[in-house]
Amino acid sequence: MVTRRRARVHDEPAYVLHHHAWSESSAILEVFSRHHGRVVLVGKGVKRPTSQYRAVLLPLLPLRLDWSGEAEVRTLKAAQYAGGQVLPTGEALLAGYYLNELLLRLLMRDDPHPALFDHYAAAVAALPWPEQRAVALRAFELLLLRTLGWLPDLGQEGVRLLPLQPNHGYRLHPDAGLLPAADIDTAALRGGHWQRLQRALQAADAWSALLRCADVLTQPALRQGLAALLHYHSGMTRFRTHALLLAVRRLAAPGRSSAPAASSDTLS
Repeated sequence: MVTRRRARVHDEPAYVLHHHAWSESSAILEVFSRHHGRVVLVGKGVKRPTSQYRAVLLPLLPLRLDWSGEAEVRTLKAAQYAGGQVLPTGEALLAGYYLNELLLRLLMRDDPHPALFDHYAAAVAALPWPEQRAVALRAFELLLLRTLGWLPDLGQEGVRLLPLQPNHGYRLHPDAGLLPAADIDTAALRGGHWQRLQRALQAADAWSALLRCADVLTQPALRQGLAALLHYHSGMTRFRTHALLLAVRRLAAPGRSSAPAASSDTLS
């Protein structure tokens, strides 16, 4: 509920995306909120051992926040845990940090996207279950790209605007959409798969419709195609959370020159 535009916000659903020290006792918080988008808050005194907010203002926990101010950096007034979600651990935690990195790099500040907030919350809730994690990440990437206007029509070719042939392979290009690919192209998906994703995105409940396309969302070719779009629009060649995941896997497997690849690599 907003009592005055940007001046005072009360009981706003939100997640902390990132935080860093501002002083010995205070912190700067990058927050993703449902009705206000990305906002920056200063949490005065939140780092003190006696602060009631110290264990609450953590990434990936659903929160209800109060803040005030009209400047670029506003002042946190209250925070409470909204319940219903525990902090992920291990690779689920790194996958959550990956979602946060996407939002930090791709979303403009003060640009609300309530539906995307709901998709993010659903993705975070799915992270603790390995069998759901890759599906949730791909679904969120698709919806994020669509929300920002960067996802091409997945039901037609990008240059000639011809309908896709269900049994032909197509590769997703960052600046040209879907283009025909050779049968041996491992980064290509069949036209029928792209069409299923397009229909799911057009559904009234796009999130649930995408989850029903789990067999498509878990294909490495889709991950590669979406990664190309995300890297192109973010200006990154690799997201930091992906590099961190590979480093963690190397530490967990001493004596191996490279991290395990392939099936469990869910990040772009």
